[in-house]
Amino acid sequence: MIVVADTDVLLQHVAALPQPLCLVPTMGALHEGHLALIRAAREKVGSEGTVAVSIFVNSIQFDRKDDWEKYPRPLERDLAACEAAGVDLVFTPDHAQMYASDHSVMISENRLSAHLCGASRPGHFTGVCTVRW
Repeated sequence: MIVVADTDVLLQHVAALPQPLCLVPTMGALHEGHLALIRAAREKVGSEGTVAVSIFVNSIQFDRKDDWEKYPRPLERDLAACEAAGVDLVFTPDHAQMYASDHSVMISENRLSAHLCGASRPGHFTGVCTVRW
């Protein structure tokens, strides 16, 4: 399993990986729901394709700084779970990799984000939609 944190290195690996490629984006703290998505991704791409997982705790998805600070980040456990599930690549960027240093634009979604976790987490989907990549 390949683990990368740098976007330039990620792009080099992705260009060389077998296609099709399926991405399972997460904020880490993986649980059975994430693992079910990883299994579904593997079914979609088959044994010859690539399953990638991103683990990025996106600060702008949280409406309160203390929630972001308290969010669990068990990276070693998450990597072990990805390895056991047959993930081919894990992308673990930090904030600087996901947002340009002069980041000044936010993208808001106003219809779909009124449901599910968006209804109880103001700004959550603005954070999801705004990431650089």
